[in-house]
Amino acid sequence: MRHDKAAMVIDLARRMAASAEGLTLDDMSRDMEVGRRTAERMRDAVLMLFPQAEEVSDPPHKRWRIRGGLSAFEQAPTTEELVELTKAAQGLRATGEPARAAGLEGLERKLKSAMRSTTLNRLAPDLEALVRAETIAVQAGPRPSADEAVLAEIRQAVLAGQPLGFIYSRPGAEARRRSAAPCGVMFGRANYLVAADRESGRIQTFRLDRMSAVRAEDGVASPPADFDLQAFASQSFGIYQDEIEDVVLRISPEGAAEARAWRWHPTQTVEDQADGGVVVRFRASGMRELAWHLFTWGEQVQIVSPARLRAVMRGELEASMRGLERT
Repeated sequence: MRHDKAAMVIDLARRMAASAEGLTLDDMSRDMEVGRRTAERMRDAVLMLFPQAEEVSDPPHKRWRIRGGLSAFEQAPTTEELVELTKAAQGLRATGEPARAAGLEGLERKLKSAMRSTTLNRLAPDLEALVRAETIAVQAGPRPSADEAVLAEIRQAVLAGQPLGFIYSRPGAEARRRSAAPCGVMFGRANYLVAADRESGRIQTFRLDRMSAVRAEDGVASPPADFDLQAFASQSFGIYQDEIEDVVLRISPEGAAEARAWRWHPTQTVEDQADGGVVVRFRASGMRELAWHLFTWGEQVQIVSPARLRAVMRGELEASMRGLERT
């Protein structure tokens, strides 16, 4: 137990060293998942062990931080942390994201180069064994694209608050030049720029692999002040954004166990039924992507609402049948 407490104090010290503005007691309590009194005792332990820790006045709060960082000994990563970093890079490469994988691989090299040789030699055998024993299962689906030059231009425009210009091409439509205020990027089965139209202010999504001649333009173009990228992404079942609706799905007893373990949506609730099945409820847009997913559940799922989801599902089934009839 004493070892657990010591590890938590070191973890808090790392968080204080990693924060430029410092942490309040409320921050410590939330991040460490402890009560306020425990957070106070942990803070006092950090202040005793690390004389370089300082208090920062930020009325009406007080903050604490450790300037200058911690020593290499105190910051040495564990075998498990290095394994997860390696797997994350491998996963990005396996799904067609070499530029993002290179960023993680560069970080891994920097971490290892900063470690003491004795520590690195001690971790190396376990690290190699675990990397060989774990792999990424690549699932069928769209191959995402995140060109390094495109991401660099988007990030530059976001940081500078500049408009982003690009040519956007969609199947069956004429390519056209667009200019928008970039809000951020959503990474997933396909990668999308989220941006606000400069004239209407409407938030739109653009697939990165359909964008070309991307560059930050002169001027100022910021996203709406109340825009939250995470909240925007959470509205949809997948990527496509349309009308938000109340979704109710009834899962048969045969699929109930899997449904309880499945993360359907951030707003989901799961209700047990008398027959052993479950009812899943959430609010989302993106009915077409939801319909595609429901195909995998077969007859184990019944769409209770909305009616539009049933119509979309029926349309996708009819399209699939037409494809089968042509073979």
